[in-house]
Amino acid sequence: MDNRPWLGAYPQGVPADIDASQYASLVQLMEESFQKYAARTAYVFMGKEVTFGETDSLSRAFAAYLQGLGLAKGERVAIMMPNCPQYPVAVAAILRAGFVVVNVNPLYTPRELEHQLKDSGSKAIVIIENFGATLQQCIANTPVKHVVLASMGDMLGGLKGTLVNYVVRKVKKMVPAFSLPGAVKFKDAIDRGTRGTLRKPEIRHDDVAVLQYTGGTTGVSKGAVLLHRNVIANVLQSEAWNKPATDKLDPNEQPTGVCALPLYHIFAFTVGMMLSMRTGAKLILIPNPRDLPAVLKELSKQKFHTFPAVNTLFNGLANHPDFNKVDWSHLKISVGGGMAVTGAVAKLWLQKTGCPICEGYGLSETSPSASCNPVTSTEFTGTIGVPLPSTFMKCIDDDGREVAVGQPGEIAIKGPQVMAGYWQRPDETAKVMTADGYFKSGDIGIMDERGYFKIVDRKKDMVLVSGFNVYPNEVEEVVAQMPGVMECAVVGVADDKTGEAVKLVIVKKDPALTEDQVREFCQANLTGYKRPRVIEFRTDLPKTPVGKILRRELRDKK
Repeated sequence: MDNRPWLGAYPQGVPADIDASQYASLVQLMEESFQKYAARTAYVFMGKEVTFGETDSLSRAFAAYLQGLGLAKGERVAIMMPNCPQYPVAVAAILRAGFVVVNVNPLYTPRELEHQLKDSGSKAIVIIENFGATLQQCIANTPVKHVVLASMGDMLGGLKGTLVNYVVRKVKKMVPAFSLPGAVKFKDAIDRGTRGTLRKPEIRHDDVAVLQYTGGTTGVSKGAVLLHRNVIANVLQSEAWNKPATDKLDPNEQPTGVCALPLYHIFAFTVGMMLSMRTGAKLILIPNPRDLPAVLKELSKQKFHTFPAVNTLFNGLANHPDFNKVDWSHLKISVGGGMAVTGAVAKLWLQKTGCPICEGYGLSETSPSASCNPVTSTEFTGTIGVPLPSTFMKCIDDDGREVAVGQPGEIAIKGPQVMAGYWQRPDETAKVMTADGYFKSGDIGIMDERGYFKIVDRKKDMVLVSGFNVYPNEVEEVVAQMPGVMECAVVGVADDKTGEAVKLVIVKKDPALTEDQVREFCQANLTGYKRPRVIEFRTDLPKTPVGKILRRELRDKK
């Protein structure tokens, strides 16, 4: 018997399982698309279009260059760039050469960068010059021997490229002075590779494709080992899941997606770049999602169908005065991930675009997508949906036993997208994997009788007030419904009487909003122990570059 109650929620045409064995490697998947869609536009960046064919020839040349450095198969190569066409070229090249991609957050400090380069054992890095100064400060302490230096204008063509580089360097002063002796320019590396030949290594399903670093918020950052088959599975799962919506597109129209989340983030990496590669879709690359006027200006020039984002980005865009300058009428899928989507934001987005946000869920350790709401949903469910094809999920107690339907427990996930383990940390891997092959997410959830999952919180974010569990997400969800609230976050603070108390931090939408109004609202909507003891107003909330709110920082700044 197939114990998957959620299969009943699958829209027509979505299969219960996918076959990840149809590709031997991500390289085979990419090369199939390079041939099949050669003449199509793969990426749009600052008005410049790059075809699948160009991505093919550039990545082949770059792969030949990397092989020429004498690196052995399976060596790690880091990428530290914002969303620009050099990113997918570098990814394709690293994988085609038989190496492993190490995605690096370009906003890392030298300390964080040093840790990741050392931990991954990366011998080479492809970095944009804007962050050269960061690398200079730590490179001596890392195994990196080869640096390839890109610049924003590399792939924009003669005059435009020169102009963009001039503005970035001299006008906006975005490239602090640095010295990296021996670094090779991206264009020079391509030129050298064009004169070389790419030897095709044998790449298997179980070879490592990506080291995706995670857990920086919970102590030391660890590399989730994603094999070729893990990422292939997640691409095919996502494609199958989106089918009911993508089938509605005009067959003569190229599917187009917005890539505003950074490519170093696994959500954009798999569900943006790799999925669009598989489907022959065009990807609009947004280098800085925090610059909302620039994002909206770029989108006003394009027609697009899919938009994966995080709650803060949906919220920021929907509340921006330039929102209506964009034609949202072609949007078929809005996927929310990375953090909880709030009901208030989902309602506003649906009202303004006509396209509901399908909240999904996943982690770096699951390549990332594990569950999602059906793309045929017409309203926001407040859940993370149901497990994707070939995926099993359950809620377990501290002893690893499955809890009853409707009872909170730690969400555990099993499927072909689940990582092989943490890079060189068998002890950490053992902590998160169960004997029957499930990955323990660290998130507390509830499954209903239909197989829909709802997150009630992270294990470690839970606030314990006089022995009662308070889940910050619940309080945030309630407070976010107040018309005067733009954003909010909840953390636990030490309290003499109750052990911990709830602290609420608010960014106002309405300057006239008062603490008394908030307290009155909470009193009407939350039981006593869940009400915030401390309320603080701020102009902004600390966030990761992807837009996730850093509760940890709020906790530290008592």
